[in-house]
Amino acid sequence: MPYSLLNKIKAAGKNLLMLPNFVVKLENNLAVQKILAAKSLINSFDYSGDLPLSNYEFSVFSQWGDDGIIQYLINTIDIQEKYFIEFGVENYTEANTRFLLINNNWGGLVMDGSKPNMDELRNSELYWKFDLKVKDVFITRENINGLIQEQGLARDIGILSIDIDGNDYWVWEAITAIEPVIVIVEYNSVLGIEHPWTVPYQPDFYRTAAHFSNLYYGASLLSLCDLAEKKGYYFTGCNSAGNNAYFVRKDKIGPIKPLSPLEGYVCSVFKESRNEQGYLSYLAGAERLQLLKGMSIYNTRTTQTETIR
Repeated sequence: MPYSLLNKIKAAGKNLLMLPNFVVKLENNLAVQKILAAKSLINSFDYSGDLPLSNYEFSVFSQWGDDGIIQYLINTIDIQEKYFIEFGVENYTEANTRFLLINNNWGGLVMDGSKPNMDELRNSELYWKFDLKVKDVFITRENINGLIQEQGLARDIGILSIDIDGNDYWVWEAITAIEPVIVIVEYNSVLGIEHPWTVPYQPDFYRTAAHFSNLYYGASLLSLCDLAEKKGYYFTGCNSAGNNAYFVRKDKIGPIKPLSPLEGYVCSVFKESRNEQGYLSYLAGAERLQLLKGMSIYNTRTTQTETIR
């Protein structure tokens, strides 16, 4: 351990009033080190388009490896409007676009349904240091276009990232105000690869209230790929965690290889299921879908509501 750092730790131990500030400094130093390491990785990327997206994964601020995937895509694709929209970000501590904001100096709009989360972000240094707009609002398919239009953005912004744990399919389907070059959408791998399913639309959908398991939300990858085709996008793969799918507008695909849903599907291995008492039950694989038997699900191909069996 460097001598200066050891002295700081000793000093903090003698004066507990100094500890919170010291912790903040350590956290900041760690973030800087992670950013520098990430820059080195970016410079070593193979941009031929031959490798799966998961080969480029690293995490600085993203929950999973999405920071690396995004860096690969923006350095491979011709993007003129270096602007992003991300919603479902909580307090933005962990998000798909935070590294993009800091490392690449992109502008962006982030939205979340929690005012305390957005107030925390407004009071952070990110808000004054970068071209960042913040809005606390619960996203629905009825309000999304108005929220985007009031920002006066170009139609072909660089990235749209959707992660609202529920109406993701319906909100992306409703968006007509912009045509982002890259769209990132959370998918629910619990619904499998063979089913074109999404939860039925409810403007006030709340994942935890919808089913005790916390697994009844969002859309299957197949449904999102169908929607992407209708909207003029290629499916290009998923992250290795099996929760985020990547789509690139067809006129911008460049060397990146489009994939079929079956080729690109990743089944999640994280165990976030809960029991009826609200505690983690750690179910995995197919047993997670069995827990949703009897729940209503919307088939996006037949446009009929079905029952999970």
